[in-house]
Amino acid sequence: MSLRDRLHDEMTAAMRSGDVLRRDTLRMAWNAVYAVEKRDHVTLDDAAATAVLAREVKMRRESVEAFRAGGREDLATKEEAEIAILAGFLPEALGEEELRALVGEAIAATGASSPRDLGKVMGWLSPRTRGRADGRHVSGLVAQALAGAAEGSAPGVDPAGPDAGGRVGGTG
Repeated sequence: MSLRDRLHDEMTAAMRSGDVLRRDTLRMAWNAVYAVEKRDHVTLDDAAATAVLAREVKMRRESVEAFRAGGREDLATKEEAEIAILAGFLPEALGEEELRALVGEAIAATGASSPRDLGKVMGWLSPRTRGRADGRHVSGLVAQALAGAAEGSAPGVDPAGPDAGGRVGGTG
């Protein structure tokens, strides 16, 4: 059974059981999948449906942050419950150690040596972590690893560049 079909069946079951939160969350997710299908005139495969659901989870995570910043803990809790429901349809999330191993593999595969190579490394990593890890977190790990690699490979070199001279803005 495809992810798309499973999502629809679970939504129907939630309607029959009277689980309002699950029903509404799955209905929103189904509508997001359906909208992409209509826009692109295709039936989504599992990978594309997973990408849509991952985007829905990302939007809800951002909403949680905004609600907490605005002092709306009740809405933040509701969004977190929706994230938990949608997470059941996504592949298992990567653990911290698995992510660090993938980052190391990506740096070796791309030959990255400085923070300027962040885009190249993220390009290699993105398809392997999509739907399984938060992109901001992965980007932070890559930046941290590349900064460590740059400091370790060139001792005594100012990471701000030769013209910075330790001054803010790099001008004198």
